[in-house]
Amino acid sequence: MNIGDKLPEVLGVNQDGKEVKLSDYAGKKLVLYFYPKDNTPGCSAEARSLRDHINDLKEKGYEVVGVSVDSQASHKKFIEKQEIPFDLISDTDHSLVEKMGVWGEKSMCGRKYMGTFRTTFLADENGIITHIFTPKQIKTAEHASQILEIL
Repeated sequence: MNIGDKLPEVLGVNQDGKEVKLSDYAGKKLVLYFYPKDNTPGCSAEARSLRDHINDLKEKGYEVVGVSVDSQASHKKFIEKQEIPFDLISDTDHSLVEKMGVWGEKSMCGRKYMGTFRTTFLADENGIITHIFTPKQIKTAEHASQILEIL
């Protein structure tokens, strides 16, 4: 997905098993952020950053939705532990991460594996992508501030 593209209508299923659609956010802007794994240091820091600045983002008209390939049960624990006040989509079939182009081969310590590239898409009230933060741009502990700087 690129700037100017429209986000998919069906985003997936949240931590409570409820289907989340783009139309659920009609008239609101969206921070749709993809992260590799619940309860890891970087992903926890990113979630806390967004949590701590949720009111600032809402004042700018934005709602926040996180996405990873973790299960709904994992998301529930992550939400409880980090006191996350927004939905996390459980994309266990990889349909959204693949559609958005954020799933691919990664490597760590010389080992190659498939995973989610940490990426954030900002979308306007019509679901049109207006900005993309790539993995190299995102500073997990400061990510909300990075978003607010460009708004």
